[in-house]
Amino acid sequence: MVLCLVPLAVAQAQASVEVGPRPFWLVDDMDEGPLKQRLQACRTKTMKRTDFSIGHRGAPLQFPEHTRESYIAAARMGAGIVECDVAFTKDRQLVCRHAQNDLHTTTNIVTVPELNAKCTQPFVPADPASGREAQAECRTSDITLAEFKSLKGKMDAYDPMATTPEEYVGGTADWRTDLYSSRGTLMSHRESIELFKTLGVKFTPELKTPVVEMPFEGDYSQQDYARQLIAEYREAGVNPNDVWPQSFNLDDVLFWVNETPRYGRQAVFLDMAEPTAQNSSLSYMEGLKKQGVNILAPAIWKMLALNGNQEIVPSEYAKNAGMAGLDMIAWSLERSGPLAEGGGWYYQSVTDAINNDGDMLTVLDVLAREVGVIAVFSDWPATTTLYANCMGLASNSDDH
Repeated sequence: MVLCLVPLAVAQAQASVEVGPRPFWLVDDMDEGPLKQRLQACRTKTMKRTDFSIGHRGAPLQFPEHTRESYIAAARMGAGIVECDVAFTKDRQLVCRHAQNDLHTTTNIVTVPELNAKCTQPFVPADPASGREAQAECRTSDITLAEFKSLKGKMDAYDPMATTPEEYVGGTADWRTDLYSSRGTLMSHRESIELFKTLGVKFTPELKTPVVEMPFEGDYSQQDYARQLIAEYREAGVNPNDVWPQSFNLDDVLFWVNETPRYGRQAVFLDMAEPTAQNSSLSYMEGLKKQGVNILAPAIWKMLALNGNQEIVPSEYAKNAGMAGLDMIAWSLERSGPLAEGGGWYYQSVTDAINNDGDMLTVLDVLAREVGVIAVFSDWPATTTLYANCMGLASNSDDH
């Protein structure tokens, strides 16, 4: 007999969904009303995994982003889809990292002398006397996959006035935590695919825009990079229906639509552009649809506006996208700190209607029921999982 041993953490993430206390803490913080009452009534409900809930970089509100530990946490919280942002190493291997040039803030690389020396900008200490801040820039393309795998993931932060590498890797925001930073296992893209398969979650890889000149080293083009991402799903035998490849670069999305149509059908165009009359118009949205784009993913605030009664409602951008037949995905819930001061960048179009953390559930409700988003990225997927289960949106995930 051959025993197949699955690590306990993975087995637990497969077995049950645990939303924990935070979503209910947010519910209790909501303004009184029917939505709060409905969500409170879910306290004893058995939660199911849902594709409405996407783990944005895993669960980076408290876990180091794009690490094995963060991904497992997201699956435990009921995320039906988990994200691996994809960058490439010096030896052209794909790895999970939010940006090609964030290793100095998301890993311990500056504290490893032999790898720090390979950085585009090795660590330079701050000069408190002059006020000059510390400097560092370390790219995935500065090191090999083996070197990348030797690093440890940490919370995305740095201390700008650090005079030592050990000080530089601090600086975590006070509304986050380093409680789970003692382990941060970095992963290649291939490894993330195998882990997600084991966890029973689906895939949304984002092809990150390179900071190096492309073609890299003269012969690794943007299309090679985009093609390689899809190839790794094909080689792993992943059903295209379970993959939502993403990019902020429309050309990447159209490349997938045209060259790999089975995977391109669910390709996601991430829209970062400042809204204008032109790029929010129905004709613009119809133009995207005609080119083969089926899913549009803007930041939360672009899909929302305030009406004359200071109530949160769908924006013209969102209405036109819906009229054009585009599905929409929102990013990213719980990316901001405490919302008492209006919520910052992610809530900028509705700041005047936000004054407590519970308001993010009101925002989520408008996105789900009025805008009609098909999914929401969250830094703490348990909150989105709770909402989806309470509102009857949890039936769109396969039983794994």
